[in-house]
Amino acid sequence: MTSSPRWAAIAVIALCLLALGGCTPTSLLLGAAGVASDTSVPWAIVKHVHGKLTEGDPTPCAGLDRVERALSPRCGQYVTGSLRSSDVAASQFSPCALATAARDTRLWPALPELIAAGARPETCTQPAIVALAQANDCPDLAAVPADVRGALQNLAQSDSRAVQHDVVRWLSCPNSRAAGLDSVLGTWLANGALDPGPLSFSPLSALHPSALGSPLAVALEARGHTADAALGGYDGQRASGFEEALRTSDWVALEWWLARQPQLANRVPGPQLDWLPLARVLSPGFLAYPGSRADMVGFLVARGADPRTRLPSDPSQTVIALARMMRSPLVDMLQAAPSGAEPVNTVATNSRTLRLVGQ
Repeated sequence: MTSSPRWAAIAVIALCLLALGGCTPTSLLLGAAGVASDTSVPWAIVKHVHGKLTEGDPTPCAGLDRVERALSPRCGQYVTGSLRSSDVAASQFSPCALATAARDTRLWPALPELIAAGARPETCTQPAIVALAQANDCPDLAAVPADVRGALQNLAQSDSRAVQHDVVRWLSCPNSRAAGLDSVLGTWLANGALDPGPLSFSPLSALHPSALGSPLAVALEARGHTADAALGGYDGQRASGFEEALRTSDWVALEWWLARQPQLANRVPGPQLDWLPLARVLSPGFLAYPGSRADMVGFLVARGADPRTRLPSDPSQTVIALARMMRSPLVDMLQAAPSGAEPVNTVATNSRTLRLVGQ
């Protein structure tokens, strides 16, 4: 074939790739091998066109190394025994392989083999256990094999950077406690890693609300941690302890906070701007259990929240005005609340407690 016909064939292929949805780029490129050699200028053009068309597409599984392929769910389910030490050592992906596997519960079975093959959590910019805690709320661990639970515990204990707000929240959540992973927190407490001073967060605020009545919470207070100090800023993505208790309508945890800081019922200090719990619970989408909204309003009013307080974000509006603007069915309830937050009766329920609020 002369150069002119070859160029013409390449042009036809390129036009088909660019204009016809029915053309298959891969098959056309393979067919182009019949009109151009891999070293020819026209073949380089075909490859360039294909590169442009597939720019941004995921790398085909066949083009990934063993570690990348094992940690790519699109390439199939992880197969136990598919990784060797040489794979981890040779992979450019391995420095963050543990963080990738920890972040996705589907990849947790790879964690024991990655650790055994030489992957180390300290080699990744983001600690693997922090990646896990920020990507997962409180996953069920009942069906997780013992070796995987051991690997998760290893990630928390072997990297000093694991002592972090979101990690404490995950380790202290109900499912982690049921699996015994909260023992890591006991270890940190015993070796001084949770002592006040160098910490950039408050362990009391980081604890899952359901853990505030635990021996660990008691021990943290005995070590000098206070609810007042727990209202400061921190490095983390999970909400502060009081806000999380409010969001999940955890009455026991809210009682814990308000017994120590009664003013929280009316106003909470924020990193940039204070916020009002009454306004927050009126907002659609805030409460995890929207059916508890009326109970929550009654609970807060009974403990000092004043619906006539002006919003820090808009001093021209009160909580009652906000409720009217939102057409909340609780406007009458808010208007009936006496200024100064005298106690009112309401019933508050959730999975943890049943009680009469304000009595």
